Amino acid sequence: MVEVAPSSKPPVVKIMDYGKFKYEAAQKAKEARRNQANTVLKEVRFRLKIEAHDYITKLKRAEGFLQAGDKVKAMILFRGREQSRPEQGVRLLRKFAEDVAEFGTVESNPTIDGRNMVMVVAPHKNKSEVKTEQNAQRAANREAARSAARGDSDPEDTAEPASAE
Repeated sequence: MVEVAPSSKPPVVKIMDYGKFKYEAAQKAKEARRNQANTVLKEVRFRLKIEAHDYITKLKRAEGFLQAGDKVKAMILFRGREQSRPEQGVRLLRKFAEDVAEFGTVESNPTIDGRNMVMVVAPHKNKSEVKTEQNAQRAANREAARSAARGDSDPEDTAEPASAE
């Protein structure tokens, strides 16, 4: 007899092979660990006087991080007299937040931390959702490759090679 639900009143038990029960529990735990994903805090650093092309490059990098399900810490580094103009830093971070709004939302507003100004942007999708979607996409791609290798073809697939000849 194996106790299935010890917290219920009365406790639920089942007659089964204990070895099989332990094996199934281990498989469930393994699957849960595989699907678990830790959200990482990625960092994008700016200077206050960043050029447009450099800004776009940093923006694309941050968008990639957000699409992968990671949080992004946008940091502006102040040097010298730039420290006396924090409002320009806030303006740049607000513009950054608007540009990445499609992929994430502002988790913490701009704050000054020593010589730096920091803002954290959280993704719309968490890491585990992104990972699940990627696994589903990979499985679909593998299945398509297998069917193509076996010679299984749809009527749509046969029309393409005929037009290529």
